Amino acid sequence: MRPSVYFYLTFGLGLCLSLLCVLFVSCWNTKWRGGFSWNGSALESNWHAVLMVCGLAVMYGNAAIVFRIPFTWKQNKYTLKLVHAGLMLSALFLSVLGMCAIFDYHKGLQIPHMYSLHSWVGICAIVLFAFQWVLGLIGFILPCSPRWFRSCLKPVHIWLGKVILMLSLASCISGINEKLHEGPDDAYTLLPMEAVFANVLGILIMIFMMVVYGILSKKQWMRPEMDDASIPLLSESRT
Repeated sequence: MRPSVYFYLTFGLGLCLSLLCVLFVSCWNTKWRGGFSWNGSALESNWHAVLMVCGLAVMYGNAAIVFRIPFTWKQNKYTLKLVHAGLMLSALFLSVLGMCAIFDYHKGLQIPHMYSLHSWVGICAIVLFAFQWVLGLIGFILPCSPRWFRSCLKPVHIWLGKVILMLSLASCISGINEKLHEGPDDAYTLLPMEAVFANVLGILIMIFMMVVYGILSKKQWMRPEMDDASIPLLSESRT
């Protein structure tokens, strides 16, 4: 089997898992958690779950592998960087919006902020994500960035991206577990249908992250370095 065919099968699997993750988290919070609202009630916390899964997991994971898609290799690299940055910014926006939802929900019910391991891991993921995006903007998008800085930054950028991926997975899994334990103490241990459904969601997110990590780790699927002139020079950007 040719590597490109193998890639597209893996990439297609990732897209299917993405859709399933979004579908499952939306159905879970609609069917068993009462739907959505932005009024400080428990329904606002449901937005947190959906936005975090969509932003910090699904959109982030798909944006991370943009450079691995073979049909994009013939496109202008700087344009592809803008697409990558735009998708990442959208994922960051959804994640921050999800954080706003849970903070507003806690404020309305006078629940303490940042008390659980889930919240610590989640905030670490978002802070690192924001730092990574700003660093990428300075190093790979702005025309004033020197080439030696881009060369030094690239392995750090790739490594940080994988760290954020792992933190996102930990945050999503711990968040699902925490949300399931919000009811009576013995409800989750009886494994009702909601628990089964939410556990499956966690497994889907885990498999999706494994697929993304596998795509990022396979050197044969890295974009060939055809040239280094992927960022217009400052003098060129003014003409």
